[in-house]
Amino acid sequence: MIDFLDSLDTQILLFFNGLYSPFFDHFMMAFTGKFIWIPMYIAVIYIIYRRFGWKVATCYTLAIPIAITLADQICASAIRPWAERLRPTNINNPINTMLHIVDGYRGGRYGFPSCHASNSFALAIFLTFLFNNRRFTIFIFAWAIINSYSRLYLGVHYPGDLIVGGIVGGCIGYLCYFCANRIARYLATPIDNNKQRFYSQITIGSKSIEYRLSDVMIIIGMMIATSIIGYSLISLFIG
Repeated sequence: MIDFLDSLDTQILLFFNGLYSPFFDHFMMAFTGKFIWIPMYIAVIYIIYRRFGWKVATCYTLAIPIAITLADQICASAIRPWAERLRPTNINNPINTMLHIVDGYRGGRYGFPSCHASNSFALAIFLTFLFNNRRFTIFIFAWAIINSYSRLYLGVHYPGDLIVGGIVGGCIGYLCYFCANRIARYLATPIDNNKQRFYSQITIGSKSIEYRLSDVMIIIGMMIATSIIGYSLISLFIG
């Protein structure tokens, strides 16, 4: 059974890794980067502090990096050394010669489970329960899925690495949200509860436009994604 799953994992990886193009080489390398999404993370903090009282906002803001750190370290420091599954791109893995490798990027030694998938879904699950907004949920899950898929495209993870990483991260994200929510209820005052803000306004001239706070993160995320597309197109044409 294990041999069958391993073979299936490899076949799926080779299929998706084989669907490459110069444009997506640039796009996936940029999308998978950690620092490019910093403005979106700042937007999360902004939204939390605009929506909740400062005590509750601080509780949630601290819980997010705790969730991501736990998800990352459980995968990187606990499971990977035990599983010892080589990344597909590792030079000691026979499959590495069959892969499309972008800009010589091979990642570290072990890849099961995926820390990228774990971190992404920890954040996605936490924020989904925190903001409880359908449009935001679609956006953040799309972001987490593409972020995870970029690792498959680059050949640094098997599909199984991503699935297990996503499950681990999702569980940690929910657990941290559950604990933070319990603490936040204790910290919140009746005034805080009454002053929860879901919407804000921007004034242009004499006209006020109302927008949902969670839309700030969606807009910034889409702007970053658009800039990645623009960068990829420019890189494609200038070689």
